[in-house]
Amino acid sequence: MSRPRKASLPAALQSIEKLQKVIDGGNFYGAQQMYKSTSARYIAAERYSEALDILESGACLQLKHDQVTCGAELALLFVETLVKGKFPYNDDLLDRLRKIYEAFPRNAVPDHVGDDDDMQKLSEALGAAKIRVEACASFLRAAIRWSIELGPDKNGSRDLHTMLAEYIYSETPEVDMAKVSFHFVRGNSPKKFADTLVNFMEKCYPGEDDLAIARAILMYLALGNMRDANYVLNEVKKQSESKELDFPDSDLMQFINYLLQTLERDALPLFRMLRQSYKSSIDVDPAFNEFLDEIAEKFYGVRRKNPMQGMFGDIFKMMGDM
Repeated sequence: MSRPRKASLPAALQSIEKLQKVIDGGNFYGAQQMYKSTSARYIAAERYSEALDILESGACLQLKHDQVTCGAELALLFVETLVKGKFPYNDDLLDRLRKIYEAFPRNAVPDHVGDDDDMQKLSEALGAAKIRVEACASFLRAAIRWSIELGPDKNGSRDLHTMLAEYIYSETPEVDMAKVSFHFVRGNSPKKFADTLVNFMEKCYPGEDDLAIARAILMYLALGNMRDANYVLNEVKKQSESKELDFPDSDLMQFINYLLQTLERDALPLFRMLRQSYKSSIDVDPAFNEFLDEIAEKFYGVRRKNPMQGMFGDIFKMMGDM
């Protein structure tokens, strides 16, 4: 099939205005097919910037009308076009991705359940929440992969990681703090992470708070980020005191406090002694030992027996699952 000539296509604005009228008329499915076919023609003609304009407009309009599946599909196509056009990561494109992200609906799930009608509403709300989270996460994961490929940070855009962490936490009915923490520690807002941990402490089951805090600190340290590890721990303690929350006083928290002090000095024997002394607390989460192996390598140069096993394998798996 011959490639469309660049001059044979109208200016993108004309297509955007035409497609918006279809959306305004309530024909969301018809508009979706038109957005896809129209943007494909611009991409085939290598008019990537105009294709981006069309896809951004369509994604935002569909999402603002609560058409999550349609909007997310166009959002993914927006990212795919960034890759095809080899657009390097920059602040302008980040702002456009943020605009799409902010268009994703945010709907609270009912807290209280009464009669059968309430149960039905709850079931529907949970189903809708799952669709929203999966759709937004797929879009942001794709954007993070693009930012890794065509951006300066080997872990991907810190802003995009923060967006994904916030959306997963706020919109997932039964949130997995390991997934939230994975992205927050690669993000650029330890303050938001600390706020989230305190919010989690206010509503989690007993015994989950110290696990969440310890995981956050160990994840930071596994990336060699001592500064944010200390900041988040101190901020959580400060907020817990101001809100009159009981900061967990467990063996695991003792270990985290001693660990942070140990890592500030050349004390590998003490590090090993700590791991042995608090082994039973560390073993409550299999990932903790993986993080500690990574920390030993980062801070003390202790080489892992097989560096392709453990944390890095888990990271790639998590990136694919979240």
